[in-house]
Amino acid sequence: MADRFVTVSLEKRGVHCTARLLADRAPLTCAAVWDALPLAGDVYHAKYARNEIYALFPPFASTEPPRENPTVTPIPGDLCYFSFAGTELGTGAYGYDREVRPGAAVVDLALFYERNNLLLNGDVGWVPGIVWGQVVEGLDEMAGACQDLWRTGAAGETLSFRRA
Repeated sequence: MADRFVTVSLEKRGVHCTARLLADRAPLTCAAVWDALPLAGDVYHAKYARNEIYALFPPFASTEPPRENPTVTPIPGDLCYFSFAGTELGTGAYGYDREVRPGAAVVDLALFYERNNLLLNGDVGWVPGIVWGQVVEGLDEMAGACQDLWRTGAAGETLSFRRA
């Protein structure tokens, strides 16, 4: 099968990067994401994992992907997939500006843009993510935009994932 690529963008900032899907390592996750594209949502900058931006989506896979190609130490350019129950994210400590209801599932698609990430949350412990893509072009520019997002704020910014 030919390689598949996605474009990851910060829409307001006009910055994007290109990632290759890791279909050989996470085939079910890659298929679920690919079939759901395009996806876009409010961007958040991580509080706990360090150098991560992400958007939250309603579940889009017919069956939740198993934990394939997991990590708790993502590297720069990793795209990760997480699934959470609303009760895991439904507190004010996470800073969401909308209600995340208990019982509702939430999918988190994330981009890690720099080193020294550790998926350890003080509330719940280790939070393994599924690595489903790796940035192959444009990471430096995207990392600069992510750092700007951290310093100046994420309000009004959209993170999008589209087929390249």
